Amino acid sequence: MKRKLQTLVIFSGFTAGIIHIINRIENSLYTSNKYLIYSENNYYEWRFGKIRYIKKGTGSPVLLIHDLSLGSSVYEFNRIIDKLSENHEVYAIDLLGYGLSDKPNITYTNFLYVQLVIDFIKNVIGKKADIIVTGDSVQIAIMACHNDPEVIRHMVFINPQNIYESNKIPSKQTKLFKLLLDTPILGTFIYNLFSKKELIEKKFKNKYFCDSSKIEEKDILSYMKAAHFPDYSSKYAFSSYIGKYMNANIVHALKEINHSISIIAGEEEKNIHNTIDNYIYYNSSIETIFIKNSKHLPHMEMGDKTIEYIKIFID
Repeated sequence: MKRKLQTLVIFSGFTAGIIHIINRIENSLYTSNKYLIYSENNYYEWRFGKIRYIKKGTGSPVLLIHDLSLGSSVYEFNRIIDKLSENHEVYAIDLLGYGLSDKPNITYTNFLYVQLVIDFIKNVIGKKADIIVTGDSVQIAIMACHNDPEVIRHMVFINPQNIYESNKIPSKQTKLFKLLLDTPILGTFIYNLFSKKELIEKKFKNKYFCDSSKIEEKDILSYMKAAHFPDYSSKYAFSSYIGKYMNANIVHALKEINHSISIIAGEEEKNIHNTIDNYIYYNSSIETIFIKNSKHLPHMEMGDKTIEYIKIFID
């Protein structure tokens, strides 16, 4: 019995060592941040960590907020920032836990990001701003606008998350999975499986883009770098995302908001018509435009057309 126990301990230690080595090798391949650096990089010293942001142009301020998907960062807007900055003072931020912003080992919640957005507008932009926001982050903009309506002017949502998906709260299963992902060795190993290049590339082809020929290699690599830089710490935001901690019930807020809201939707986005119908049901003043031959990231796939519609809404 004693010998079996010793064998089990040795085997467990050996397995943990092997997994740790694999984790180190995986991350060493992805830790270069050259795909995420812009000459306009700035940092906002927020109370929970440094927030990387890009500032370009002059005019009325516009804040760009990326999606909450694995590997998301300000890179998501790289095809529209320059043109948008011709008439606007554009700010694009890496949310805490994403891109080149700090990635502390905490639970990331909708309320945390709402406070970040409000603080950023007040302390960095310094005046009321338009917001352009993608996917799962739409709920952050809605709650920020509801909590402090004086900091936001117009809001443009790009393929917002389904309202009923955003209403989901952490369950026993998602809490357990978050706990597992947050563990030092096994959790990192699992995270590396989720963030492999092949899976990110598959997501671009199946979900993000309608025409896979428009996907560039640097798109895939930028998402990979954002998901792995500077080390394993990117997994903490991912575990909170998977755990449903970033969700919020936005129905009440959406009903009460009096701000101008517009939706830009990829016509090939899954269930987008049903999603938009739900938003309009709770706020009938929402305007909508569809971009043909595009899916979840029309601002990457069809940047010129997206800019054309953004200017209609915020100019």
